Amino acid sequence: MTEKLKIDSIKNIVELDGVEKHFGEIAALDGVSAQIREGEFFSLLGPSGCGKTTLLRLIAGFEQPTKGNIAIDGFQMHGVEANERPTNMVFQSYAIFPHLNVEENVGYGLKRLNLGKDETARRVNEMLKLVDLENYNKRPAHALSGGQRQRVALARSLIMKPKVLLLDEPLSSLDKNLREQMQVELRHLQRTVGITFILVTHDQEEALTMSDRIAVMFEGKIVQIASPQELYSRPKSKRVASFIGVMNFIEGQLLKDGGQVTTVDVGILGNVNVNPDQIPIPLNPGPVIIGIRPEMLTLLFEDRDSTEYEISGVILESTYYGDMTYYNVQINGLKSPLTISMRNTAGRRVLGDGESARVGWGAESLVILKNSEV
Repeated sequence: MTEKLKIDSIKNIVELDGVEKHFGEIAALDGVSAQIREGEFFSLLGPSGCGKTTLLRLIAGFEQPTKGNIAIDGFQMHGVEANERPTNMVFQSYAIFPHLNVEENVGYGLKRLNLGKDETARRVNEMLKLVDLENYNKRPAHALSGGQRQRVALARSLIMKPKVLLLDEPLSSLDKNLREQMQVELRHLQRTVGITFILVTHDQEEALTMSDRIAVMFEGKIVQIASPQELYSRPKSKRVASFIGVMNFIEGQLLKDGGQVTTVDVGILGNVNVNPDQIPIPLNPGPVIIGIRPEMLTLLFEDRDSTEYEISGVILESTYYGDMTYYNVQINGLKSPLTISMRNTAGRRVLGDGESARVGWGAESLVILKNSEV
């Protein structure tokens, strides 16, 4: 399904309009506006203290906004208590009841629906199958692993059939391998149930892996909302570019706007023509920052290797990661060394510190940013 088809055919399930939240003199949220679509996996990404968990709690109804409006499924949530909202929340700690077994934990919320015993058991078993905990009904809570606790928390929330599931860093306590496994499973689960998931995370890779769209937050504000691909390749500011992965920055000059082609002076790398989509926000001629990802640069190992542009440098440091090697390469005339990532393939040696290097790159790899942090 294309992005345009999504926009045209799916309604907004959560709408945030100028939302502010103050704790005394501290502004935790400052004029947040966004539309979250029905059935999408949406992530709130940012450093600690940026306001993402506060925003999640406002959507859930655990806090009330100081100013602004929140609507869910077309209804204003002002004055609507948390237990009356069409949302459910998975907490960072999972909040599993230690004195209950798996099926009692999962079915806990069904008590207020006054369902029959058979219907309750049917729903619980259906949900346990969905989260791959079939036949774990009687397992005590204390006998569960971290990943199993996370699945129980998900099942307990989803069994109430919310229109929006809110996830407050639910994978943060898991080890790396299990976390990566659960990222895939959580994404698959969201696609299976088809409801909107809103995830809070400070982990860039997690957000990129799981999300349909990501809202990047700094200091109580959303600074960019985009798909993972757009956010990574076309960040709208140096700060966003720095936060999402690794980016090389080079000072340059925007020389002239020729309509479909814009000329940029990339300093020692020379003058380059770029396309309009490589300039995410309108910029006037003058100083700019040129960004280029490490994987968009390449080391040319063979004499016959060639690229659109080439420059010479010296390896300052190489760091071997198994499948990849990261190089810091000093280029004469550049203030900072360039970081270059190269996939390790059969027969390709790892260059050592002090070796000469040929660095190749292409004009389409560049993104042109405002000459400031924001």
